Amino acid sequence: MSKRLHIKPTSLDVVAKDRMVLASPRKVNLVAKMIRGMSAGKALDALKFCEKAVARDVRKTLLSAIANAETNFGLDMDLLTVKEAYVGKAVVLRRFMARAKGSGASIRKRFSRLTVVLCETEG
Repeated sequence: MSKRLHIKPTSLDVVAKDRMVLASPRKVNLVAKMIRGMSAGKALDALKFCEKAVARDVRKTLLSAIANAETNFGLDMDLLTVKEAYVGKAVVLRRFMARAKGSGASIRKRFSRLTVVLCETEG
């Protein structure tokens, strides 16, 4: 099992986290990978027109990070860049579905944790 190394946020980085996204980490990571390294405005536009259902949750987290940057640090949205967007596992809800001849099958509803880190670039 490989271990991912993340860059620790510095004092100038703005972080927003969503701890319970109802989608598997694989699906969320596809959308998070799309916005890494983009400017905040371009990332919002890309997520707005993305056809994946998870893009709505990622967009809300990105908007939260932008609001944190503006209100807490007084940063300009036009200068913000998505430094990191990474996904991890959260809880798994286990459900049961009845099957033929009295047997059953388990259904696993996976949740994800999403973290978006923004930084200010000189512009």
